[in-house]
Amino acid sequence: MTQVASRTALADRGIPATHPFAAHLRRAAATGRHRGWTPEDGALPAIYLSHGAPMLFEMSDWMTQLHTWARALPRPRGIVIVSAHWEAAPLSISSSMPTELVYDFGGFDPMYYRMRYDTPAAIELAQAVSRLMPDTEQVHEHRSRGLDHGAWVPLKIMYPEADIPVLQVSMPTHDPARLMELGRRLSALRHEGVLVIGSGYMTHGLPFIDWSDLSHVPGWSADFDHWAAEALQRGDVDELAAFREHAPGMPYAHPTVEHFTPLFVTLGAADDPTAAPRTRIDGYALGLAKRSVEVD
Repeated sequence: MTQVASRTALADRGIPATHPFAAHLRRAAATGRHRGWTPEDGALPAIYLSHGAPMLFEMSDWMTQLHTWARALPRPRGIVIVSAHWEAAPLSISSSMPTELVYDFGGFDPMYYRMRYDTPAAIELAQAVSRLMPDTEQVHEHRSRGLDHGAWVPLKIMYPEADIPVLQVSMPTHDPARLMELGRRLSALRHEGVLVIGSGYMTHGLPFIDWSDLSHVPGWSADFDHWAAEALQRGDVDELAAFREHAPGMPYAHPTVEHFTPLFVTLGAADDPTAAPRTRIDGYALGLAKRSVEVD
């Protein structure tokens, strides 16, 4: 195991060696050094990912998909992420100095509440994000707020070395146009080797899952996922923005909308929001669509 992966493993000493995430760390370490971004690479894509909960640490296939995706890109100089789990206006950012994670979930094994993701200080990222916002909008830094599980769970799988500065930006609205404007402002960071992420879940109808048969994909989940995939392929941003009225499977697919709307930050950060994105992950977990995409 490499030194950086060993540091991550030591931070999570409570994880048994037979746990799927321990096996994931061993696989990740075996992939060798991750080449860092350089200006010759051009802008990094913006991505929308379905993030799962701590249960994701037990899903080997999904973890492999996320890590493979991360390794297909140059290693970012920094990461700015908007998660479904921080809805706050006016626009706010997480602490730019290392602080405790937010364990915003319940009912899981105690080991998940001891997990760490001790990334470097993100002071320069915080300054850059603040400069990109309108002069009329003062960005508040929550110095005691760390990353929530919509950020640290997928990133711990994608970049287990924990050696990339990460800054979380709050989601101040669910209005697609305003979220796309936020993404547009953040897009400049892509040209500096920063990965811009909208983190949600393509369908998130947790109250309507049949927990007795988790292999079953409900019709509302499949229908919404197919509709979104087709609209994305057409570059039909207007159709996506009208998801409350137009999408099949509503409101079961999204009884609350915070897991879908980070998609508009990602689209806004694209060079052309109407260009068809590349699907990096599809399929279902627990009957929910885990579709994840990247845009240039």
